[in-house]
Amino acid sequence: MPDEIESRERTRWAAAEPTWALWEVMRAATDAGHVLAQRLGLPYNDVRALSILAEATDPLGPVELGNRLGMRSASATELVDRLEGTGHIRRVRHPHDRRRVILEMTDTGWHAVMAQLGPLLARFDRVADGLDPEGSATVVGYLRAIAEEQRAYRSTP
Repeated sequence: MPDEIESRERTRWAAAEPTWALWEVMRAATDAGHVLAQRLGLPYNDVRALSILAEATDPLGPVELGNRLGMRSASATELVDRLEGTGHIRRVRHPHDRRRVILEMTDTGWHAVMAQLGPLLARFDRVADGLDPEGSATVVGYLRAIAEEQRAYRSTP
């Protein structure tokens, strides 16, 4: 059932039904991120920073983290100081370039986030448990293809 935002947007542009549903999921994910931030007692950008650090394939320093968040260096340093002060992250020397400092999420930070996200992930699993194997394969294929399109969008001018 379309919500008010989707109903309004449906008058402005056409999209396939799965696209509308995915857009709703993306909006709900943003809302869940704000709830997670509130439950952790952190600003929303701090939770975004934790997510970026958890998902990074290469080590990130404060400047790289700030760039990904669209922040100036001084604001990124404040954010890192705040997250380090709460025990969610720590600064460590880069394993190959000892001159560089990188950031890593602490076990304490990971457990704090997962304590709040665990119930939501369990709800996702309950929904997935209601799918038959064919439906599950279809959903997984669709979502992985969408993730790949999002990655491609990132590298397209």
